[in-house]
Amino acid sequence: GFVADMALSAQLAEIGVMLLMFGVGLHFSLEDLLTVRRIAVPGAVVQIAVATALGAGIAGYWGWSFGAGLVFGLALSCASTVVLLRALETRGILDSANGRIAVGWLVVEDLVCVLVLVLMPPLAGLLGGNAAGPEESVWTTLAITLAKVAAFIVLMLVVGRRVFPRLLWLVSRTGSRELFTLCVVAVAVGIAYGSAKLFGVSFALGAFFAGTMMRESDFAHRAAAESLPLRDAFSVLFFVSVGMLFDPHVILDEPGKLAAVVAIILFGKTFAAIALVLAFRYPLNTALTVGASLAQIGEFSFILAGLGLALGLLPAAGQSLVLAGALISIALNPVMFAAIAPIKRWVLARSELARCLERRQDPTAELPTTVAERYLSGQVVLVGYGRVGRRIAAALDERGVPYVVAEQHREIVENLRARNVAAVSGDAADPAVLIQAHIARAAMLVVATPDTLNVRKIVDIARTLNPAIEVVLRTHSDDEAALLRKENLGTVFMGEHELARGISSHVLARMGRATDA
Repeated sequence: GFVADMALSAQLAEIGVMLLMFGVGLHFSLEDLLTVRRIAVPGAVVQIAVATALGAGIAGYWGWSFGAGLVFGLALSCASTVVLLRALETRGILDSANGRIAVGWLVVEDLVCVLVLVLMPPLAGLLGGNAAGPEESVWTTLAITLAKVAAFIVLMLVVGRRVFPRLLWLVSRTGSRELFTLCVVAVAVGIAYGSAKLFGVSFALGAFFAGTMMRESDFAHRAAAESLPLRDAFSVLFFVSVGMLFDPHVILDEPGKLAAVVAIILFGKTFAAIALVLAFRYPLNTALTVGASLAQIGEFSFILAGLGLALGLLPAAGQSLVLAGALISIALNPVMFAAIAPIKRWVLARSELARCLERRQDPTAELPTTVAERYLSGQVVLVGYGRVGRRIAAALDERGVPYVVAEQHREIVENLRARNVAAVSGDAADPAVLIQAHIARAAMLVVATPDTLNVRKIVDIARTLNPAIEVVLRTHSDDEAALLRKENLGTVFMGEHELARGISSHVLARMGRATDA
């Protein structure tokens, strides 16, 4: 009968991971990642430590060696970037504040996993396995690895920002769609492969940074659109390859151990992430979203388990448990996301502590008492301080129009306040946020956020508090714009229409001038 080629499937799945991470990089700027660094870096490191401790503890209870337990715990701590991105895209929250935190968290996890993979061979002898790799000391190996990662990032920042946009521009001048698509795929796969071979960085991380650099190009949206069909086709093979690695006998042979593994992945990691996010004073919804995002394991877990087995650290049963845990957690991850809303309602209804956490005072969630009166009456309330919001704010500053920014990212709000800009943090779909922005006395509401799911709710809250307020909305499609206008939610602007109008005005003005001459 038909026998699948597992090696070929794994290689094609790697291409899917590269293209998927490249596509994510095209939508994420380095600024987006830096805005979440204060929670992503310590959160990811502590969460990895907690999950590793849980895995090592249960492995010790089973009688495994310390080295086996350490590798097993590390394998259970690494969430799958592919699964996370698919889940966030499906729910339309990839570009939201919660989505950026989750992606930033996973980027830090990937960097930690790269260091672990490099350090495992020289440490194998000390951990009871087969010593492998170079004879340098652990500290030398760590220093070399960090230097390589730093060199790769610097190369991407310095060279990539200049070379990749220029390359796309040159290829686009040929007018060949096929050549443009080939160039995009070649850049994504080539940089991912080169980063792995030359700098020891993972394929996924290399492709992600390639995408962030390509984002500087004016052709970034076209690159994303052209690579989408290939990205979807190849990323499907990732899930196929996971299923091919799964041995169903482990369910019958080790049901108790498998249940413990799944419990650590679905609940141990989730509760640790939720506690960490709440400790950073983020809302319960953000904590639940990040927790659900991490309630699975994937590609790095397979690599860690395979390397541990090859070095004689992890028993074969450990690798089987990791693979089975990955398959089950990936299958159940959509259920974890679907449970966020009912769990939040249930917890708030029954837990006084949860209600206190929801009510606790966040210094960035309220306007400072020193804010001038001009920002409290007749002002513009600007929801969202992204690429569009920043330009609107700059125009208001230039004309001296007072405004208050409502932004989900606390770090952005802190930076704005450092520049003496009136700003509050939180989701504008929460009435408390708009109340803090003094929407009741505002002259205009401008919704510049890319999140269109809550626009109707934001407008309803604003008009309930201020029936006379003028509303301006940003939209992304003709259908969406037509629906918003039909419901009379406000004045609607679409980026493509405004761009076409500006270009048309310029062309007509120039042509009219040429005709008059």
